[in-house]
Amino acid sequence: MTERSPMLPAERSRSAFLASAFVRGTLAAGLGLGSLAVLVMLLWISSPYPDSGPAGAFHVATGLWLLAHGAELVRADTVGGHPTPVATVPLLLVALPVWLVHRAARDSAETDGKAPGGHSAIGAFCAVSAGYLLVVLAAAAYARDGALPADRASIAFPVTAVVTGAAAAGAWAARGRPLTPLLVWAPLRLQEAAARSRFRSGAGAVLRSAAAGVLMLLGAGALLVAVALVWHAGAARESFLGLSGDWAGRISVLLLAVALVPNAAMWGAAYGLGPGFALGTASTAAPLAFTGPPALPDFPLLAAVPSHGPGTAVNWAAVAVPVVAGLTVARLVAHGAAPARGMREEAWSQGRTALVAALAALGCGAGAAVLAAASGGALGTGALAEFGPVWWLVGPAALVWTAVIGVPVALLLRAWRLRENRWGWRWDSAKGEPVEPEPGQKPEKKEKEKGERAGGPGEEPYDFLSADSWHEDGARKARWAVLKRNSGGLMADFRADADQGPASATAPAPAPAPETAPAAAPVSGPASAAPAPGPASVPPPAPVSGPASSSAPAPDPAPAPAPPVAPAEEPDTRTGRVPDALGHSEPGREDAP
Repeated sequence: MTERSPMLPAERSRSAFLASAFVRGTLAAGLGLGSLAVLVMLLWISSPYPDSGPAGAFHVATGLWLLAHGAELVRADTVGGHPTPVATVPLLLVALPVWLVHRAARDSAETDGKAPGGHSAIGAFCAVSAGYLLVVLAAAAYARDGALPADRASIAFPVTAVVTGAAAAGAWAARGRPLTPLLVWAPLRLQEAAARSRFRSGAGAVLRSAAAGVLMLLGAGALLVAVALVWHAGAARESFLGLSGDWAGRISVLLLAVALVPNAAMWGAAYGLGPGFALGTASTAAPLAFTGPPALPDFPLLAAVPSHGPGTAVNWAAVAVPVVAGLTVARLVAHGAAPARGMREEAWSQGRTALVAALAALGCGAGAAVLAAASGGALGTGALAEFGPVWWLVGPAALVWTAVIGVPVALLLRAWRLRENRWGWRWDSAKGEPVEPEPGQKPEKKEKEKGERAGGPGEEPYDFLSADSWHEDGARKARWAVLKRNSGGLMADFRADADQGPASATAPAPAPAPETAPAAAPVSGPASAAPAPGPASVPPPAPVSGPASSSAPAPDPAPAPAPPVAPAEEPDTRTGRVPDALGHSEPGREDAP
């Protein structure tokens, strides 16, 4: 009965598909948690003075795994006995769980012809998210009895948002990243515009430029932090050696510092943008000034903080960070606006170029705000309740810097790429690129030069042959000669120019046989059967029955048959090519006269 039912196999297949996606989600969560647990257990084993057993190490690993998803941890064993929040998330730890969820959803949504088409990406997204969040809830329940429990409100947000966002991105990537699902709730006019290639090219340029601007902010911020650490190398070394006296503790501090490198890069970017970052509720470090009493914990990366007081020229040099980001955005926008130098047909207008640059600046500001919010957080209560960049100041600052620099520079670069450069061939020749013709050169001259290069001087390229040569005398004679030769003797002998009327007078006629060769008249026998010299355009000469034959006695009045012609000399007419006046095949001709 089950084999005869047409619905049961599809239902079974759908259930197996959802179950497979659910298992992928749980496995992704288990891999992330297990990897972090192995690292923590190795550090616990190598520690000479562990203050807890294996259960305590597992509790710490679970808390750190939840912290990697954005959960806020709570320390209960403080000196004062009051719970202390720990909300600063090491951004490098976030990369592993996000990648695992993304890959699980992408692999589940990719059918590759193995699963029915009804298994949508939405089902894979829901199943993977459910399986992963189930492990998150179990880990949060297990961590409640440890030293670093997770706050319940932070489990709902942002942990759930991080997991579902990564799963949605994976399912979207499996479907080829289409724009239609993202614009379901958009107005109809916007959906129609998204279906055009012009809109898609502009949207791609906006996304690429915004992403490049954010990455450039992070890279320049990381470089700024590295320079500051070199500048304060002594203080950073003292902090690193003073936190722990054994190698296991120093390795732990080093790993924590490496996990916080993306945070430090965002802090450096916020410093260069102008708003700076908070070092407590009453202290702010910015290029213009370092104000307020800072609440600085002892940590090597915090040794790169500038000195207290008003800023100097060295501090003001940090504004190069947003300048580089703005120039990067302008460069990418100009590359999309003018793909090839000097090609005006495919170039964007000035208004569209400015609009794309402005939207890219908006995306860069939004990305900077999100990273600023994720890189900071509370490290305790009281003065340490605010620690890190202020996102609602960093985002607008990145938007203003990128727009002010990116829009005009993008327009200038577009104009530069579309310039009329008469000396650009020197640079292109040095790079090995094809040389474009000068703007003043006429198209006729360019085509003539192409013809001379292709077939010699005076010849121009063509797509078809002229029909005038079809009716020329040489072509007609050649056609008649071929027809007579291929007829097998059915056509009577005639002079090749016997039917020519006034048209034959235009061509120079050959000299008569008696006048050119008077000594050939007494010859009898075979001499009478010899063909008279005919036109040079006819390859096989035909016997002449004119004045030359009347002067010589002919024993046989019947004309002698034409001499056999070798098959190799016959023109090939089966392919639709007819010989010209010299017997060569003309390309592009049909057999019809």
